[in-house]
Amino acid sequence: MSMRPSNTVRFLVLLGLLSALCACGFAPQAVVVTPSPTPAPPSPAPAATQSIIAAPLTMSEPPTPGATDVPVATYRVINTYPHDPQAFTEGLVYENGYLYEGTGLTGHSTLRKVKLETGEILQTTPITDPTQFGEGITIFGDKIFQLTWQSHVGFIYDKASFARLGEFSYPTEGWGLTHDGQRLIMSDGTARLHFLDPQTLAEVGHVDVYDRNGPVVQINELEYINGEVYANIWQTDRIARISPQTGQVLGWIDLTGLLPPEERQPPVDVLNGIAYDAAGDRLFVTGKRWPKLFEIDVVAP
Repeated sequence: MSMRPSNTVRFLVLLGLLSALCACGFAPQAVVVTPSPTPAPPSPAPAATQSIIAAPLTMSEPPTPGATDVPVATYRVINTYPHDPQAFTEGLVYENGYLYEGTGLTGHSTLRKVKLETGEILQTTPITDPTQFGEGITIFGDKIFQLTWQSHVGFIYDKASFARLGEFSYPTEGWGLTHDGQRLIMSDGTARLHFLDPQTLAEVGHVDVYDRNGPVVQINELEYINGEVYANIWQTDRIARISPQTGQVLGWIDLTGLLPPEERQPPVDVLNGIAYDAAGDRLFVTGKRWPKLFEIDVVAP
């Protein structure tokens, strides 16, 4: 049996309490119960198309290749060959046992084929315009391409006969020339390498050369070796190894002392001329009016 009071009894007790309170002067206050606000649904995430204000673009220095300087290799002389001391070397190529050389100076510029072992000039043709200064050369297929310095014109020769087949023009100076099997690669004395279509000679791209100190300028004679561009830097005894994809200098080869000081007296001029025998993995270097041409082995640091 339940022991709870009935509802009637509870009502009478409550009524008595209220009467007693009223008799004592207390008035019951109305109690207003404010319902809790219904929680607002969460705000939707910003749409993917919301606009973003980007910071303005600014020019910056070329990226630093690493925390330390790029490696500087030295050299070991493997062989020494005679070189024409009158040859103001501007371009050098090795192919099938022979050297092909482009020489400079107005009124004295030539294209020549040279016997490596003796330095004998086997074949030559002059740049006939006495105002034109011959520069870099490269062999592409059965043709030889030769630049001039400030005349904005280059020449195309038949490799076998040296007969001139045509000319091409470019807006910059002409310094060094090589190729990667698909494009001619040309330097102009600045930090820029230009890529040319070997059929049309139109520029199809370029890359700017830099190391961790910034742009590398005065890039001169070029040679493409195992995916890299080797470049003489004018008025230095260093060769830069350059990535043709990025322009980054991957390493240096320091050729200080290659030609002894007693043999570098005027009119002997600067280091210039790089040739590579891909079949024999031989590297050749010389300079302007140098009496010697060297086969060297690069010694890693």
